[in-house]
Amino acid sequence: MKRSLPAYVYPKGKRGYLYFCRGGQTTRIHSAPGTADFAAEYALLLKGRPPLPTGKTFSTLIASYRRSQRFTKLKPRTVSDYDKVLAFIEDRMGKLDPAKVERRHIVGWRDDNAGTVRFANYLVQVIRVLFEHAIDLGWRNDNPAKGVLLIPSQRPRREAWPQEKVKKYREVATGPARLIFELCLGSGQRIGDVLRMRWNDIEAGGINVRQGKTGAILWVPLTPHLRAALDETPKRGLTIVSNPDGRPMAYKTAQGHVMAARKLAGAEAHDIHALRHTAAAELAALGCSDELIMSVTGHSSTRMVAHYAGATRQRARATEAQSRRGNRTGPEREPGNSD
Repeated sequence: MKRSLPAYVYPKGKRGYLYFCRGGQTTRIHSAPGTADFAAEYALLLKGRPPLPTGKTFSTLIASYRRSQRFTKLKPRTVSDYDKVLAFIEDRMGKLDPAKVERRHIVGWRDDNAGTVRFANYLVQVIRVLFEHAIDLGWRNDNPAKGVLLIPSQRPRREAWPQEKVKKYREVATGPARLIFELCLGSGQRIGDVLRMRWNDIEAGGINVRQGKTGAILWVPLTPHLRAALDETPKRGLTIVSNPDGRPMAYKTAQGHVMAARKLAGAEAHDIHALRHTAAAELAALGCSDELIMSVTGHSSTRMVAHYAGATRQRARATEAQSRRGNRTGPEREPGNSD
């Protein structure tokens, strides 16, 4: 079917709806191929200004939202995540009138997708944003998605790698597995940002980072372990983490290298994403303030730093507190006695 369609037009989803995809933007085509309406709609899409669907429907609301600053100012990573949910909403609810939607409907959509908790919660969050845009348009005076509770995650809370597992991993990991590990742990960055790092980003004993999720620009000094891993790595391509032919390494391939080493180290319970958590925890254990930790990890709020470093700080404070009890002088009370 694809070969019979014009450039940039692709069928998506189980229902085969057509979308115009170019320059990172995806727009639903509402006209049938081969019709005059399709030709007119396609011509406008090529010019970069698709026509809005008519009527007060979710399809119209989504198309309008995509033109708004709420959407155009999103980071590329967020746009990619939103696109999947917006396509789902348009596919299932495109013809519905947003003005007639009630809170109970949104709760029902959430619960219908509860089998995938992350998607169900993201669906509520994106619908909430859409209704804010509906208020901007004057379609509604309220946001029925505001206050709808998200489904609690059943996943165990991600914890920092124990130091003994960090040590064991370093003993067994070689090649890309060791390089990726040291880049994630040494820089404190997300794996997506690590895989985009280039050799020319290294400057003055540190590495320049532009975070894909937040857009934050950082310069992070190299740790001794990271410097050693870089010195042992041949420069095969533009990116530091590369395939043998020099092409950038895909996430799935990188994850495979790290997983193989995790199994050798007995660290299957500690994933690649937790290394960012581990970096913050190590800095907290060294007594670094939230501001110092944020200068490395690039977090924009102390709330997330507290989430990453809180357990480490509690242990350090409890150790200090108990050490004072052990160092006190004077008569001691026998165990079991109370006032």
